Amino acid sequence: MTTRGGFVPSVVDRAWIESAAAPLHPALAEIEAAAGPDGIPILDREAGRVLTALAAGRRRIVEVGTAFGYSTLCMALGQPTDGTIATIDPDRSRTDRARGWWRQAGIPDGRIAVVNRPALVAFAAAAGEPALAGPFDLAFIDALKNEYAAYVEAIVPRLAPGALVIADNVLWAGRVSGERPSGPGDATDVLRAFDSAILRDPRFTATILPIGDGLLLAGFRG
Repeated sequence: MTTRGGFVPSVVDRAWIESAAAPLHPALAEIEAAAGPDGIPILDREAGRVLTALAAGRRRIVEVGTAFGYSTLCMALGQPTDGTIATIDPDRSRTDRARGWWRQAGIPDGRIAVVNRPALVAFAAAAGEPALAGPFDLAFIDALKNEYAAYVEAIVPRLAPGALVIADNVLWAGRVSGERPSGPGDATDVLRAFDSAILRDPRFTATILPIGDGLLLAGFRG
């Protein structure tokens, strides 16, 4: 059954969804409040709710790009209580702050392993990073845009059949589609090529959700 032609959810629709949703966890609210003044990019709240729902039943998760740990916490709150997350970010000052918010939310330290190295270096040194051995049933990518394709290739051998790969910022504020102009040297062309490649990759069944800055969802065929 199709909806009325041309319908696009409005600000009013989104506000209603937010009002009907469960209250935002206080630790997530604190991260939002801290990220703005510090200029730390974090996941959009709507996309965070989707990430929480998609983490349900996913016991082993890998994340590329921790920052203040907002998306990490979204997933930890959604996955089973015996689930684990390996999250990668070279900036220890940020991940140390993130750990404080995770603890505030009641997430035991043992559930989240932090790897403070550049992601591609960490994946290449897998023998020295047991937390990244896999197999993972969910992977979330939100780090250097020009490395997205390389992250996927590093993660694929570590995926369980049926795993889900999610990437943020794939619409790049309307620049990927051409709705807004791109600037010299920005990541528009890289992200457009990445999106097209994954959407057509026979290893995945993929689509893009137009929420937040665009979430790419790719189910691994295994």
